[in-house]
Amino acid sequence: MNEIPRGTLQEQTFYEQVGGEETFRRLVRRFYQGVADDPLLRPMYPEEDLGPAEERLVLFLIQYWGGPRTYSDHRGHPRLRMRHAPFTVDKAAHDAWLRHMRDAVDELGLSEEHERQLWNYLAYAAASMVNTAD
Repeated sequence: MNEIPRGTLQEQTFYEQVGGEETFRRLVRRFYQGVADDPLLRPMYPEEDLGPAEERLVLFLIQYWGGPRTYSDHRGHPRLRMRHAPFTVDKAAHDAWLRHMRDAVDELGLSEEHERQLWNYLAYAAASMVNTAD
């Protein structure tokens, strides 16, 4: 039986496999370009500048997918539902969020498997944020 020496095979995180920080920055930058002009989603961001929200989402996604833990180091546990509780997130908001995220994911040019993995998570996350029935 041939044994592979320890450390020979290094398993990369999803974060590393898709290109690291730059990929997630591109994803979130494109997403917020859509949000900036969206009459339903834009009012959910009270800051005039979307930059801070963009940075929080970038850091969250980087951490979630296996990159540095900067998000938790600065903000603690993500507590996504709690952080979104002050906002009315209904089916229309869910759909608008996913529409902008779909555009952003499509522009990344990921492999089919990576795109599917990322999209499945984003669709799950969007559904879990809904807090208001239609």
